[in-house]
Amino acid sequence: MGLDDIVKKAKEVVGDAVDTVKEKAPGIVDNIKEDVGELKDIATGEGSISDKAKAALDAVKDHGGDDAAKQ
Repeated sequence: MGLDDIVKKAKEVVGDAVDTVKEKAPGIVDNIKEDVGELKDIATGEGSISDKAKAALDAVKDHGGDDAAKQ
């Protein structure tokens, strides 16, 4: 099994996992995408590493924002 085969299999597994999550918890994938975007903005934004770590921790504690409370 070559590297290309491993990458292809990994993509299949991840795709299957995403499909399962979408089926069992609609809306959660969108919440995760929003959370990742927020963390990316924190990581690439202004501020010290310490400030970014604190902001990221707060963002993770409030994952999904208001939408998560509605589900």
